[in-house]
Amino acid sequence: MGDYVELPGVRTWYEAEGSGDPLLLMHGGFCTNETWGAQRADLAAAYRVFLPERRAHGHTPDVEGPMSYGAMADDMVDFLEAVVRAPTHLVGWSDGGIVALLMASARPDLVRKVVVIGANFRPAEEAFADPAMLDAMTPGSDDLEFFRAMYEPVTPDGVGHWPVVAAKMLDMWRGQPTMTPADLARITAPTLVMTGDDDMMTLEHTIALYRGIAGSQLAIVPGASHLAPLEKPDLVNRLILDHLRLDAPETMMPIRRGATPLPETVPD
Repeated sequence: MGDYVELPGVRTWYEAEGSGDPLLLMHGGFCTNETWGAQRADLAAAYRVFLPERRAHGHTPDVEGPMSYGAMADDMVDFLEAVVRAPTHLVGWSDGGIVALLMASARPDLVRKVVVIGANFRPAEEAFADPAMLDAMTPGSDDLEFFRAMYEPVTPDGVGHWPVVAAKMLDMWRGQPTMTPADLARITAPTLVMTGDDDMMTLEHTIALYRGIAGSQLAIVPGASHLAPLEKPDLVNRLILDHLRLDAPETMMPIRRGATPLPETVPD
């Protein structure tokens, strides 16, 4: 069962389960906590898992005005301060991963370790393997039917609000996020960057993200798409749990993690 918490930006629905160190689990765009079904039991067996549904997602209402990753990151920081009240591990998928990156960059004091799955740090045109896919998406298109079917039964805004939310989300994807190399460089939490080998984000963009965060680790899930947590749950769960549990790796032939790392560049 879930509950609401009154945050400064939006009345936010969340669920919590398990025990141990806190872990914030953040779903993808257009999604609800339902999409974490293959991860919840494994993660809650080791951690106290908090699952907020962000503004205009699931049981959490929309907020007047455009949608932005920055506002959602602010909401999640407020959630940590109001509900969790301790430095927390962040695990974010797709849009949830973007929110995790923004949180880790802006508030390192609240973040312990980070896992981002299928996330981008620049907008669709620069990150998506097929940027034209957004041109085919409209609030009434078949491409979004799966998400509409999740949204309508639980939204407090009523089924008629779907076109408004869908249009806001698509606009956000076209122009956001706009993180810079300096933003990525501010992330000090140990970070695992994960993606499917056939993800919606290009491998080149994912590698640039990995290179932009000092000391981060990279996992390419074989035979997986943007839906890797659903397609390869056992592998994805093990990678998440290993990253959260283990200390920084000490490999036998370090190059990037060596005493004098090679110069790295991230596209502007």
